[in-house]
Amino acid sequence: MWTKRDHNLGRRGAAVLLLLVALLAACGAANQTAETVEVFVGDLSANATASGTLRAGRAATLESSAMARVSDVRVRAGQQVAAGEPLVVLDATDLELNVRAAQGNLRQAEAQLADLLGEPTPAEMAAAKAAVESAQAQLDDLLAGPSAAELAALESSLRSAEAGVASANAELTNAESSVSAADLSAAEAQLAAAQLQLRAAEDANEELADAATHAALQTAQQAVAAAQARVDDLRRGPDTGAAQGSAAAAAARLQSARAEYERQTAGPTAAQRAQAESQLADAQASLAQLEAGPTAAQRASAEAAVEQARLALTDAEEALAEATITAPFAAAVTVVHVQPGEIAAGPVVGLVDLDSLEVVLQVDEVDVGSLAVGQPATVTLESYPEAEIAAEVAAIAPAAGASTTGLVTYDVRLRLGESGLPLLAGMTANATLVTAEKRDVLLVPNEAIQVDRTSGAYSVRRQSGDTVEEVEIVIGLRDNQYTEVREGLSAGDVLLVGGEVESPFGPGGNFDGPGGGGPFGG
Repeated sequence: MWTKRDHNLGRRGAAVLLLLVALLAACGAANQTAETVEVFVGDLSANATASGTLRAGRAATLESSAMARVSDVRVRAGQQVAAGEPLVVLDATDLELNVRAAQGNLRQAEAQLADLLGEPTPAEMAAAKAAVESAQAQLDDLLAGPSAAELAALESSLRSAEAGVASANAELTNAESSVSAADLSAAEAQLAAAQLQLRAAEDANEELADAATHAALQTAQQAVAAAQARVDDLRRGPDTGAAQGSAAAAAARLQSARAEYERQTAGPTAAQRAQAESQLADAQASLAQLEAGPTAAQRASAEAAVEQARLALTDAEEALAEATITAPFAAAVTVVHVQPGEIAAGPVVGLVDLDSLEVVLQVDEVDVGSLAVGQPATVTLESYPEAEIAAEVAAIAPAAGASTTGLVTYDVRLRLGESGLPLLAGMTANATLVTAEKRDVLLVPNEAIQVDRTSGAYSVRRQSGDTVEEVEIVIGLRDNQYTEVREGLSAGDVLLVGGEVESPFGPGGNFDGPGGGGPFGG
C-alpha cells in the first residue's frame, strides 16, 4: 500500500525569479501587500513511496519423482550450491536394470529394421524360390493323382493284403479242426494203461520195498500224469487264439490297404486342394516380398517400433538421471527433508536464488495506473536504512491479488541493482518510485493558483504594469511546490502571490477539478 506521496522538482533553463515589488494599489478600501513570481519553463517529476518485502525471483522445492530409498545426502541447510551440483542420491538399482533392458529392446528393433531394409542374400532368394517350386510340385502331384507305378504299387499292396487275410483264415480253420475223436480215444486208452501199470507198481512196492520197486513206482506215476494232461488238452479243444489274432491283423491290413487305394484313386478333396494352393500362394508372396522389398506399411511399422524403443530408453535414462537430484540453478539450500536410509516420497530439498531477490509491493488500484515497467526507483531496507539501492519496475501483475481487507491491490516487482549488501529473502524494503515526469513545461508556484470550489476551475492573478487581471488556466502535473500550466499563461508572465484570496491552491491543496490532473495528472 502506498504510505505517502513526495514530489520533487527538477528545473532546467531559466531560474525562478521572485520579484519583490512595492505596495500595490488596493482594489478595495485598503492597500494589501503581495509578492510576484514569474512563470518559467522547467522540468517536473512526481514520486511515491511504498513498503514491501524482498522475495526470490527463483526458488524451487525439489521432489523425488518416485518412492525410493535415499542413498546419500550431500548438502545441508544454508549451503551454497552451483547449478547442476548433486544434492541427494536415490537407490537406482532397478532403474539401471530398466535402462539396460531398454537398450536391448532398442538394439533388437534396430536390427529388425535393418534386416527389413537390407537386400536379401542369395541364400534367402534360393530358399524362397525352392519353397515356391516345392509347393507347386505338391499341388501338381495332388491334382495329377497317382502315377502308373504308384497305382501298381497300391494294387499290389491291396492284393498282398487280401492274400494275407486268406492265409490267416486258413490257419485258423486248421487250428480249429486239429483235434479228432480218435485222438481223444487213443489218449484215454493210454491213460487207462498207465493207470493199470501204476497199480501194479504200487502193489510190488508194498510187497517188497526197495530201490527198484520205488523207481518203478515213480515212473508209473509220471506216465499217469502225462497221459492225464494229454487227455485234458484234447478235451479242452484246439488253441485257436494265435490263429484268430493273425486273422484279425490281416483283416485290418486289408482294410487299410483298401482305404489307401480308394483315397489315392479318388482324387484330392476340396480341403486338400485349398491347403496346397494356400501353401503355394504363401511361398509366392514371400518370394515376391524378397524381390520387391518391404512395403510402406512394413517400413513404417518397423520404424515406429524403433522410435518407441528409443523413447522408452529415453524415459528410462531420464528416470535414472532423476535418481540423482541436482540443483537446477545456483542457489542457497533452505531446507533438507530427507536423510540417508529414508524413503523419499515428495519434497527432498528447498532452494532459493539470493541473486534473484526483488522487492514486491502491493499497490492499491487507485495508484497502480501511474506506474509502468521501466520506471526508476530507489530502495532502502529496514536492515540497512542508510544504504540506497537503485531499482526499476520490473513487472506489474495483470490481475489483482488476494485481499483480506477488501482493498484491491496489485503486485509490483522491482528489480534491484548492485548493492554489495548480504540480502536475505523476507527483508522489509521501502521504495521510492518516480511516477511521472514532464520536461520543458510551464511551471507556476502552487501558492499562486486559486481554486473555485464550486466549478473546479483554476485561476491566477496576472500583473501587467499597473494592471492586474484574473486569468483562468488549465493545469497538469504538480508536486508540493509547483504545478504545470497547460493553457492560459506564457513564460515570463508575472503573477501575484499572497494577499487576500478566496481559495488558495497551496501545497496542502488536493482538489482535483476538471482539467486538473491532480498529483498524478498528466
